[in-house]
Amino acid sequence: MAITSYQDLEVWQLAMTLAVDCYKLTEAFPKHEQYGLTSQIRRASVSIPANIAEGYGRDQTGMYLQFLRVSLGSARELETLLLLAGRVGLALEDAVQPALSQTARVSKMLRSLIRSLEATRD
Repeated sequence: MAITSYQDLEVWQLAMTLAVDCYKLTEAFPKHEQYGLTSQIRRASVSIPANIAEGYGRDQTGMYLQFLRVSLGSARELETLLLLAGRVGLALEDAVQPALSQTARVSKMLRSLIRSLEATRD
């Protein structure tokens, strides 16, 4: 299957699903966390597919790689925030674990895409 849009990228599709899942997860957080971890988890999760899309729209491979690296950083940020949410008792480990697994998968896919694009530049 040819890639004609960022929406064709499996990593973008999975990242979108992850963002939706993070929104659902944080719905159960207490209201006093609305501007704390709830907001940070949502922003980090949205940043992943958003940066994939923005980078795809750039004309240069170097710019695309930069956005993919930002996306990877957001995935690491999300992972940390999810772990913290579990540690402070905002979510049970069973509730956080699926999002952590998805985040790890997205991270691996991003690293693979970055390596692949870097190889084509050499």
